[in-house]
Amino acid sequence: MVYSSKKLFLFFLSCIMLIFNYNTSGIVTTANSIGLNYGLLGDNLPAPSNVLNLYKSIGITKIRIFDPNTEVLNALRGHNNIEVTVGVRDQDLAALAASEEAAKDWVATNIEPYLADVNISFITVGNEVIPGPIGPQVLPVMQSLTNLVKSRNLPIAVSTVVAMSNLKQSYPPSAGKFTSQAREQLVPVLKLLSQTSTPILVNIYPYFPYASDPTNIPLDYATFNIEVVVVQDGPLGYSNMFDAIFDAFVWAMEKEGVKDLPLVVSETGWPSAGNGNLTTPDIAGTYNRNFVKHVLSGKGTPKRPNNGMDGFLFATFNENQKPAGTEQNFGLYNPSDMKPIYKLF
Repeated sequence: MVYSSKKLFLFFLSCIMLIFNYNTSGIVTTANSIGLNYGLLGDNLPAPSNVLNLYKSIGITKIRIFDPNTEVLNALRGHNNIEVTVGVRDQDLAALAASEEAAKDWVATNIEPYLADVNISFITVGNEVIPGPIGPQVLPVMQSLTNLVKSRNLPIAVSTVVAMSNLKQSYPPSAGKFTSQAREQLVPVLKLLSQTSTPILVNIYPYFPYASDPTNIPLDYATFNIEVVVVQDGPLGYSNMFDAIFDAFVWAMEKEGVKDLPLVVSETGWPSAGNGNLTTPDIAGTYNRNFVKHVLSGKGTPKRPNNGMDGFLFATFNENQKPAGTEQNFGLYNPSDMKPIYKLF
């Protein structure tokens, strides 16, 4: 199968470092790297073996799957150059939180069979369930899974994925603070992660605040397309919205006594259709190209300058079983022919 318009993408990503590196103390550190989310909510998606060939052709060595899909994990056997983040499904949290034995069974079923020939580097407990009604289930599951991987000396980190809905305030970034529910549910998770400097995974989408107020938010600010400062926050100047959101979360953590905890951007992206002229292939391509350049530049954010940042673009394919509208149009590739929806480079 031929994959067009990817040679420069391959070159650009071939220099990427590992998303998670373990030092001798077992502490996870981050490096500048790009991965892809591999969603499966479509009835016309390519076979996993073809998707892995696509990843190989564009130099992707880090992927995230939202559940321990056996077809995908079996296809990954022998592809040790691809690091995999595996998610625990939201609907499984209650049972795992209630029983350490259930957590052991989950690992035995979904992780252990693949350890010999699949490079599983991370387990994420739930996806954007904090803050929310099942948010309290995250911490006990994380504790159980962390204890399990430690007891077996597995080089796998355990964390969770959260959205920016945890922020009660985010503007200016230095005013960032968590909601009361986030303080109750998220802060104990952050303190657990800080014990080993294991990253918290955050989903950051400048598209959504831009789409809610396109009159007052400059598109170039939302898509990394200008260099001049748009938001001045004390001594820190922001020329893009992504950095402002990222730093607002950092400020909010620090106000809860959690400092220097790494953040990994588990999702970001821009839809190429679904909301009129706010969602075109040109705008989506501009955002994603500039995000990749921003991460790989290593310059970090105003609050964390010259600090490594990792990010997963969302998503590999448009998924037609997601809600109609923009949700179906975050993909980089059409699933039917695996051609890029826009030129990445």
